[in-house]
Amino acid sequence: MVSMEEFPISSANFISGYKIVENKGFVYGLTVRARGIGGDIGAGLKGLLGGEIKQYVTMMEDSREESIQRCIEHAKELGANAIISVRMDSDSISQNMQEVLTYGTAVIIEKE
Repeated sequence: MVSMEEFPISSANFISGYKIVENKGFVYGLTVRARGIGGDIGAGLKGLLGGEIKQYVTMMEDSREESIQRCIEHAKELGANAIISVRMDSDSISQNMQEVLTYGTAVIIEKE
């Protein structure tokens, strides 16, 4: 897993303390995950009783992290060393599948 210190990303169109020297273009990372039958059973019970569905929370956290890492890998393939204007989106594909997309602009930055 790549850390923020190794490869900065920002939802802003800049990264504090750095100047953008080259724009490398649009990048994205996508993952699709399916909920298992155990999670669906647990979700059904939680739906009746109320409360957080921890299996789904874990699945979504893992999905977000995976999509960020894939976006970083895409940026590295273009020769970038940072991503700005990062956004995330998620949607259900079917009753038991969820997609998470991370996208932004790959750039080369240098310390100011």
